[in-house]
Amino acid sequence: MNAERFHGLYASIILPMREDGAIDEGGLTAHVRAVLSCEGMHGLLINGHAGENAFLTREELRRVVRLCREAAGKAPIVAGVMAESSAIAAAQAGDAAAEGADAIMVFAPYSWGLGVDPRVVLRHHQAIHDATDLPLFLFQGHVRSGGLHFPPALLKELLGLPRLVGIKEGSWDSAAYDETRRVVAETRPEVAVMASGDEHLFACFLAGSVGSLVSLAAVVPELVVALDRAVRAGDLPAARTLHERLAPLAKAIYGTAPPGLATPRLKACLHLLGRLPVPACRAPLPVLDAAELHALRTALTGAGVMP
Repeated sequence: MNAERFHGLYASIILPMREDGAIDEGGLTAHVRAVLSCEGMHGLLINGHAGENAFLTREELRRVVRLCREAAGKAPIVAGVMAESSAIAAAQAGDAAAEGADAIMVFAPYSWGLGVDPRVVLRHHQAIHDATDLPLFLFQGHVRSGGLHFPPALLKELLGLPRLVGIKEGSWDSAAYDETRRVVAETRPEVAVMASGDEHLFACFLAGSVGSLVSLAAVVPELVVALDRAVRAGDLPAARTLHERLAPLAKAIYGTAPPGLATPRLKACLHLLGRLPVPACRAPLPVLDAAELHALRTALTGAGVMP
């Protein structure tokens, strides 16, 4: 597997919906094209947490891949799969492959957050790995998310999957990120470690990253691209300036309790920016109130992106 072709910046996109919770297919096409029109944006992560994967039917997940493939042209698409059942997750992977995805990303079942036996983690990933011939991405979860974060010993075992090409590193802690990066460098250095904790992009880019798969790039792709380029060029003053613009916005979306409202916040930001007609989410996610919208508008203004 050639991991290098997956290096770069990916937007983890949202899924536009209508007021009744139905998928807005035209809105999805427009969102994909708008994000990819940003020079330096390499590809898309679809059917992830930001894409409300937990609330979609199997046919809806498949339809999203099909629509994104049509809209994205040759840009690489990484399709997320998430289910408690390994068989269902494997079926989702097969559907994504059939609809033209370039790689599969395994999102850990939420139940693992309560604690999980390593054998369960390994069997689940193996089933999804074996369901297609596509390259595979892991998702390294929040360092405080229980079993959704893989400790070094378990991570080393997962790195044994032959078609593994990358890791969406969302430890949400720069020290934990660096630990993951070092474990991979020692075990499978060809696997791409991609800094993907939206609030910690600056620190993790500095530590070393071959790209990123973040939903912040679905809202302000130009700022994420600029930060990545500044760090790679060694222009730390420019990178710090960009970080100061991005960090309050990332905190408003992800760092404000409860974190489960990140997707409504992402959609609200796009709506405030005039890029999403309706900021609706699939139930039970709520519509944000006036105070919540004000906080997001303030963060967008501080980032210098409000019209």
